[in-house]
Amino acid sequence: MNIAEFYPRKSLGQNFLIDDNIKVKIIQACNVSSEEFVLEIGPGKGALTQELVKLAKGVVAVEKDVRLFQMLCQTLGGYLNLSLVNQDILTYRISQSNTKVIGNIPYNISSPLIEHLLMQKDKISVIYLTLQKELAERIIAKPRTKAYSSFSIFVQYHSVPTIKFIIKRGSFRPRPKVDSAFVEFVIRKTPAVTVKDEEFFFKIVRAAFGQRRKMISNTLKGLVDQEKICQTGISPSIRPEDLSLDDFGRLANSS
Repeated sequence: MNIAEFYPRKSLGQNFLIDDNIKVKIIQACNVSSEEFVLEIGPGKGALTQELVKLAKGVVAVEKDVRLFQMLCQTLGGYLNLSLVNQDILTYRISQSNTKVIGNIPYNISSPLIEHLLMQKDKISVIYLTLQKELAERIIAKPRTKAYSSFSIFVQYHSVPTIKFIIKRGSFRPRPKVDSAFVEFVIRKTPAVTVKDEEFFFKIVRAAFGQRRKMISNTLKGLVDQEKICQTGISPSIRPEDLSLDDFGRLANSS
C-alpha cells in the first residue's frame, strides 16, 4: 500500500493535515533550530516530518499505526537524523534532554497524552500540539470562567499554555466535526505555585472540582477544615471555580 491508497482508521482518531499553508504556519511557530532534538507525535503521512528533518539536529517520530510506520520507513527512511518508532505514544519514554515535542493529537487521547508528557517535563523544553479547540480553551481557562477546571490547573501548574492560532476543520482529511487549535506549552522550570505536598495539592483540586458548584468548605470537607480555610483569607463560601492556582496552593499548604 502506498500513501495515496491509505485509508485512515477511525479507531485511531486519524485526521491528516492537508492544508500546506497551515503546515508552513506550524513549522514557523515551532521555530526548530539545527541544535534541537524533536519528538514528533503521530507523524501520519509525514507532512511535518519531511520539514522537521531538514531543520532539527535529530527527530524521533512515534507512529502507532504499523501501516503508516512502514510507509514512512519507505519514504523518509533515508534521513540519517530521523528515527522512526512504531509504538503507542502513551507508553513512550523520552530519553533526550531538552526535547521539543510537536504533534497533531487524536482527540480521544489528548488529555492523557498531555498528562503523560508533563510527567516527563524534565526532558522537555516546549510542547506544540494540535488539539480540539474546546480542550485548548479548557487548558488556558482562567478562574470564574465556565471552561476553568482541574485540568486547567494541572496544565498551568506545570507549563504556560497559549493558543497560537485556530485551524479550521477543513484543513484535515477526514474532516473532523470541530475546529482545532495549535497550542504552545512552555515548560515551567519551577511550578506555578510552591506547595509542600504536590500530591495533596492535586487531591484538593480534584475534590473541589468534583463538586464545582458547591462551597469550598463542603467540597474540601475531610481534607481542609473550615478554620484553616479561614486562616488562608479565603471565604469558606467561595466556589472552586472562583479560586486561582495561588488560592489552591494556600489551601494545600494550610494543612
